[in-house]
Amino acid sequence: MVRIRVLVVDDHRIFAESLAAALAAEPDVDVSAAGSGPAALRCLERAAAEGRRFDVLLVDADLGGKVPDGRPAVPVRGGDEDGLVDGISLVTGVRSAQPQVRTVVLAEKDDPRRAALALQAGASGWVAKDCSLNRLLTVIRGVLRDETHLPPALLTGVLRELTAARRHRTESERLVESLTPREREVLRCMVAGLGRKAVAERLFLSPHTVRTHMQNVLGKLGVHSTLAAVALARRAGVGPVDLDRPSTGDVVERGGQLA
Repeated sequence: MVRIRVLVVDDHRIFAESLAAALAAEPDVDVSAAGSGPAALRCLERAAAEGRRFDVLLVDADLGGKVPDGRPAVPVRGGDEDGLVDGISLVTGVRSAQPQVRTVVLAEKDDPRRAALALQAGASGWVAKDCSLNRLLTVIRGVLRDETHLPPALLTGVLRELTAARRHRTESERLVESLTPREREVLRCMVAGLGRKAVAERLFLSPHTVRTHMQNVLGKLGVHSTLAAVALARRAGVGPVDLDRPSTGDVVERGGQLA
């Protein structure tokens, strides 16, 4: 018998343990539980290293508390010291690190906007927490066949959100394309959460030059804050600079001019 390995991720211990126990009663399901995003990432990494990868991740939509506007918080690395990684950000991180793992978001209420965000992040399904065990098992087995599962009542709203997001993405991509290569590099540093001094050190520029680049980025993108610039960059598909890889420094500043 081929067994399905499931990881339940929910910071409500009673719910997580109850759901894990119910799933474990199925003859073809092996299940574990994690109480936070960082704990889930550690479970996934450990399982992969031991050659027993998880097949499906069941993620609480409100993991770590609700995120303003339902947007992913930050690119997932290891989570912060308090273990706060919201559910949709966790989906993003898992999709990037272990794309073969299917993720299903468990939500207390139907929310077309957040469901659309979850699908864009790489989730294969959005399921109500109060659904039946049979329904949840159907979804788990379905996503392993590359199916996407949504409650019928959400379908129209999710399609509307995805269509609107596609329009916003097209406009955002056009604005990002107006940036110079150096400005795009600075924008990627901003997406990674680097401040002016850190960007200057990474790109071998003076803080004054970095400030000028950042001002140019905000002006060309038509926004008034770094947070707004980062949100627009994400819509355009601009990812963060890889902080684990040093900058090549192939563009340097000489005498106040870029070479």
